[in-house]
Amino acid sequence: MQYAFTKMHGLGNDFVVLDAFTQPLQLSPDQLRFLGDRHFGIGCDQILLVEPPTLPDTDFNYRIFNADGDEVEQCGNGARCFARYVHEKGLSNKPEITVGTNAGIIKLLLEESGQVRVNMGKPVLDPPKIPFVADQESIEYTLEVAGETVQLGAVSMGNPHAVIVVKDTDTAPVETLGQALQKHPRFPQRVNVGFMQILSPEAIRLRVYERGVGETLACGTGACAAVVSGQLRGLLNKRVKVSLPGGELVIEWRNKSDPVLMYGPAVTVFEGMIEL
Repeated sequence: MQYAFTKMHGLGNDFVVLDAFTQPLQLSPDQLRFLGDRHFGIGCDQILLVEPPTLPDTDFNYRIFNADGDEVEQCGNGARCFARYVHEKGLSNKPEITVGTNAGIIKLLLEESGQVRVNMGKPVLDPPKIPFVADQESIEYTLEVAGETVQLGAVSMGNPHAVIVVKDTDTAPVETLGQALQKHPRFPQRVNVGFMQILSPEAIRLRVYERGVGETLACGTGACAAVVSGQLRGLLNKRVKVSLPGGELVIEWRNKSDPVLMYGPAVTVFEGMIEL
């Protein structure tokens, strides 16, 4: 059967978006892997499904699948693309929409400038809820991994993140250390690993190694987690420009009782039909 798709990206973090709102759509792991395959399918970091709401007082439901077929809880760059998609397809004319995810409810605002603001909710720092194995909550944790001792922050933004401060993201061991931390027993559901270089209290550089994907050009939840961890460590201010390989995001976190806000672009690349 043929399905319509839209290829989109947020700072190079790319997606195949499918309409499961106006018609039922169930995809098998093999079909998801085919869609994500850059040689035999369309190619993307994640597949996004736009579904009817399943939670009270929401407009839509949002599901995210990695290119390896695994479903994940949240994706910030994908959320911005989700907001642009539903407006471009005429599924909503509301400037702000409320969307249910496997990690809870988020709010997406399409601004007049074309940027999308995402209310990502409050960060989760309690180790069992991240999930991360630790005796108690801490700003930093020490892990033995790949033959070295690593200091990291652990944060969930709907999905688990480890944040490591490095002197220079260009020379950071993103591939080797990212892969090693994926398998670390203290992260029972694996983890996205962020390598953060502090440029000033208002600016950082960031590279992220994602679960089920590898290094991506951008990671919205990773940018949020990095700013949260940097603030908790006393390194960053409340509003921070995050420079990723694919471009820039602005992340704002006022205090522990407030949600994290993310500002950034979302771009439609092309549309087509594919046989599944």
